[in-house]
Amino acid sequence: MNRLSLCLLAALATTAPLHAAAHASPATAALSAEAQSKLDAVLKGAWRSADNVARDRYRNPAETLAFFGITPGQTVIEIAPGGGWYSEILSPYLHDSGQYIASAVDPATVPEGRSRENQQRSMDNLQARLSKSPAQYGKARVVTYNPAAPVFGSANSADAVLTFRSVHNWRGAGQAEGMFEGFYNVLKPGGVLGVVEHRAKADVPADDRSGYVGQDQVIAMAEAAGFRLAEASEINANPLDTKDHPNGVWTLPPVGRHDAADAAKYKAIGESDRMTLRFVKP
Repeated sequence: MNRLSLCLLAALATTAPLHAAAHASPATAALSAEAQSKLDAVLKGAWRSADNVARDRYRNPAETLAFFGITPGQTVIEIAPGGGWYSEILSPYLHDSGQYIASAVDPATVPEGRSRENQQRSMDNLQARLSKSPAQYGKARVVTYNPAAPVFGSANSADAVLTFRSVHNWRGAGQAEGMFEGFYNVLKPGGVLGVVEHRAKADVPADDRSGYVGQDQVIAMAEAAGFRLAEASEINANPLDTKDHPNGVWTLPPVGRHDAADAAKYKAIGESDRMTLRFVKP
């Protein structure tokens, strides 16, 4: 074997473990064994819908929540919980010694018409979900906010604020700055803001309608509100996502807005490539 080959083998032996450690260790080291065990048990809970469980492979909830350092005794606010995918996990996980708060748009603050109807439907569905199983959701709270002047609770009252795939909506509506300021205000000093968002290839204009946002843009918005970026993770990365789909991120699962003939193509890609960012309030 020549000298060049030996050097290449040495480089591979050195870099491969480092890459694996960089991806895995932040997600597994953040929780105690007891908290990790409880989270694992919740993820296997019979109350979780089969459709939601099937999406764990794309959303990596165990690794994501561990990366954010979410523990059972915390007060955690989830912003815009939508259909309640993470509610099924966070509420029972925090039920015994913590507090799960689902923060949704107050329908009365949205102009009358389809937007208000959609917000009301989302609110009704969330409350119905949380009321159906008291053992898991009995302590969950639903609070509303006005997106034009968002307040998510008393100042310095939450341990963590989490948002999943929503920044593009606020940015498109011109509300992102106020949202991040609201997150900062409700968090305790040292509190965590966890962000998962569809990741664009680079910065995108404010009127972009693809559903993707540049990672540097999200970091800049959070830092402008006073946050410090603690760490970024590739837990929810998807290198198969080319980000050039005809209907933006909604072309991909779970929405699947595409021609029937392309179903296999987009199923093979899976859900979007996503940034996972952990910020801290100093």
